[in-house]
Amino acid sequence: MPFTTTVLGVEVSVVGADLAEDGRVVARCARGSVRQDIGILDLPLPDPAPEGWQWIEAYRYWAR
Repeated sequence: MPFTTTVLGVEVSVVGADLAEDGRVVARCARGSVRQDIGILDLPLPDPAPEGWQWIEAYRYWAR
């Protein structure tokens, strides 16, 4: 981390990960001065996948 991906047609930088108050794992995303957390289950991975992508996929598998 960090890496760049596209969310709803907008390029964002994923600058970290955190645990939300409701227990979800979220990606900390930034675009300029705008910051937003996006659920890791909803985060599209870029191609090629970033370093550490296996952890994201493992969480997605576990959360099913």
